[in-house]
Amino acid sequence: MTACATAAFVLFGALALPLLAAAEAGSDDPSTVTPAQPGWWAVVVLGLAQAGAMLWVRRFPRAVLLLVALVPVIHALVVPGATFSLTTAAVVVAVAWAVMLLPLGRSAVVVPVAGLLVAVAQWGNEVRSGAVPDPASMIATSGALLQGLVAVAIGVVIGLFLRAQRAARIAREHEVQALARERDALAREREALVEAAVSRERVAMSRELHDIAAHHMSGIALSAAAISRQVDVDPEAAKLAAQQVRAQSTRALDDLRRVIGLLRDEPGGTRSVETLAAVRELVELRRTTGIEVEFVLHTAEHDAVTEHDLGAGVGPLAQLVAYRMVQESLANAAVHAPGAHCVVEIDDRRPDRLMVLVENDGSHAPDPGPGGGFGLVGMRERADLVDAELHYGATPGGGWQVRLTLRREAILEDVTEGPA
Repeated sequence: MTACATAAFVLFGALALPLLAAAEAGSDDPSTVTPAQPGWWAVVVLGLAQAGAMLWVRRFPRAVLLLVALVPVIHALVVPGATFSLTTAAVVVAVAWAVMLLPLGRSAVVVPVAGLLVAVAQWGNEVRSGAVPDPASMIATSGALLQGLVAVAIGVVIGLFLRAQRAARIAREHEVQALARERDALAREREALVEAAVSRERVAMSRELHDIAAHHMSGIALSAAAISRQVDVDPEAAKLAAQQVRAQSTRALDDLRRVIGLLRDEPGGTRSVETLAAVRELVELRRTTGIEVEFVLHTAEHDAVTEHDLGAGVGPLAQLVAYRMVQESLANAAVHAPGAHCVVEIDDRRPDRLMVLVENDGSHAPDPGPGGGFGLVGMRERADLVDAELHYGATPGGGWQVRLTLRREAILEDVTEGPA
């Protein structure tokens, strides 16, 4: 575009300047050249050479500037006259490109050189065209220097303006790109948070399903085993065991429907809200399946604590963790220590913490083998969720013990949480 504009300007000026000079000074002016003279064609060739050099100004701005600034010197030597100004205009454009493209430190060297070449060319053009009779006069020298300074100054101003516009455009583009990257990062962060939430929810659901299955299925299995032994010798006891199987199955289905409702995001689906007060009911339910379970509650002597007030200061999530621990421990005892005597103990005497203990005295029947290990893993995950302490292991008498300690002050924030 710059090369085409330079070529058009040279051709238009080469045609217009002779006509204007002829109209003002007469056709006998020796500085006037016309298309019929070889000098006119020399001016056109020099201007087109500058235009051709402009094709490479983006890649080699310094070399193009020096080449374009050298053309006026050639013009002053070959065809001095009024057409000299056509070649200086291209120098202004080349200076503007150099200032816009080059670092200021590099352009500060080549631009003064270009201005000096223009000044020398201007001085030579005035002397050779006869406009100044004395080459050493101050008029010729000062005029030449002024011409070079003006050409460079105009180009520098235009170049700085274009440089500022270019920098602003690049800054806007970078800002848009930065905003786009920030939006992408936020979108990825939201996706990661959603995936993490979904993963946590899946783990919570798996724990719920495991607890429900381990608790109810073990009770159903024990009741079914009792039916097979009692159906011939004690029909009434077998009927009672069958009723217990039905009750356990109905409760298991209710719990499964509640969890499945959460997975389906049904409006009626709610999480389990079992608390420490429901532990006694859980113990009574396990007794109906034939397991010998003892429930022990320790409270402060000066407090008349009812089961409704049990675990005051402990949040609902922490109480659910304790309930699930008791449920899982009793289910494990039924599977791995059938016939063992179990004790469920809740110590609510300390003001800063609450302890829940489940212990059995060992198996009176062969151990059916190790389980999948998910019960203890679920207990550990739940305890970590509420910043509780969980300890489990074998007892000196050959039994098994699970102890959960809940900190009251650390659990108060759990009111806003959902159960795991």
